[in-house]
Amino acid sequence: MTQAISHWSQASQDRASKILESYPEPRSAIMPLLYVASLEYEYVSLDAMTDVAELTGVTPAQVQSVATFYTMFKREKVGTYLVSVCTSISCYLMGADDVLEAVEEASGAIHGDTSPDGSFSVEHVECIGACGGAPAVQVNYELVEGITPDAGKKLIEWLRDTRPEVVLADEMQQLFGGQRSFDWGSTEPEGAIAPVPAFGPYGSAGTDS
Repeated sequence: MTQAISHWSQASQDRASKILESYPEPRSAIMPLLYVASLEYEYVSLDAMTDVAELTGVTPAQVQSVATFYTMFKREKVGTYLVSVCTSISCYLMGADDVLEAVEEASGAIHGDTSPDGSFSVEHVECIGACGGAPAVQVNYELVEGITPDAGKKLIEWLRDTRPEVVLADEMQQLFGGQRSFDWGSTEPEGAIAPVPAFGPYGSAGTDS
């Protein structure tokens, strides 16, 4: 590692070191390191981008050019649960706008906003690759397919009432989902512990046990 970020947790420092070791060029690690940094700062803040620049030997402006290109790098703090409603053509034709409206009403947050209590951020997004299971929704990037407006409302109520520490796609699909694009196969025990994709090397994944 170019230089340890001493104000990061030891776990994040260790993850950053392992990520950097897996790439021949440090700058190639910018994207995964942005996720590690976002867990430290709760979003990809200017300080987070500066830290990643220090680790990879590039300028903060170069890191910012990556972070601003990809919408999954959030540059403002979001709620505990980031609810993403697909409104691309397949989902739109199957009633995604009604799902989005139900989610907004139940959560108290409109597209691009966070609820007053900080529990939910809501966004409508482009295709998330589940056209056969439209309308599709993600919570902290964990997928639910075939969701109806009523199910979307119940999903928000369930999140508010149960406050799951780990968001699991399989659990939400069983409780609130409908038609799926294809058979998901075996149950996946790992889910998201934060509003970033669940991935063990980034420290953003957990299990229900």
